[in-house]
Amino acid sequence: MIRNLLLDLDDTILDFHRAEKIALTRALTEAGVEVTDARLARYSEINDSRWRLLEEKKIMRPEVLFSRFEIFFSELGICADAHAVQKAYEHYLSIGHFFMPGAEELLKTLYPRYRLYLASNGTASVQAGRIASAGIAKYFKAMCISEQIGADKPDPAFFEAVFSKIPDFRREETLMLGDSLTSDIRGGRNAGIRTVWYNPKHKPRRDDILPNYEIESLEDFPALIEKISEEDK
Repeated sequence: MIRNLLLDLDDTILDFHRAEKIALTRALTEAGVEVTDARLARYSEINDSRWRLLEEKKIMRPEVLFSRFEIFFSELGICADAHAVQKAYEHYLSIGHFFMPGAEELLKTLYPRYRLYLASNGTASVQAGRIASAGIAKYFKAMCISEQIGADKPDPAFFEAVFSKIPDFRREETLMLGDSLTSDIRGGRNAGIRTVWYNPKHKPRRDDILPNYEIESLEDFPALIEKISEEDK
């Protein structure tokens, strides 16, 4: 029977890419950099690639945060202060939120029935601001942010740190829900728990990272949990 739910934050509970676009636009505009859809899309690609390298332990977190802007400005041939833009970007990213479709209702549904644990990669100050803005801390038994833990998903050390916060923890009673195959699903599988891939955009599957389950809508998650619990009996 499922008792514990590990929930990713970005693009699972909160819409990161929508918030990213707004924060990035404000930070770049302040720096005098012209903002276009193509440039925003390219920054997002660079950012995603740097986080992938962090997941693979090929670079460290500070390098992710600043090198993404350094690479971005270098490609554009723009002379801008990457550190200043990074600081402004994180400030704007931390002061607002947008829920993914059905996410707020999902938390309200799950909260009385399961033990919820937030399991997020990200910068602690940014995530804290977004969590406070969304008012979702009340739903979680603990909020586990990679920067505070000292390990990033999919590192098993991240998951072991989360497990240590769960009373009477049992792997077979635990599910990981997240949108990222490389961090949430790979990490959960490597940590020995079952995983649910939230895939609303119908991204292609990967043969080397197979989730136990897949959903395209958060509305489907409660029924899936019940089905899994029933099958476990």
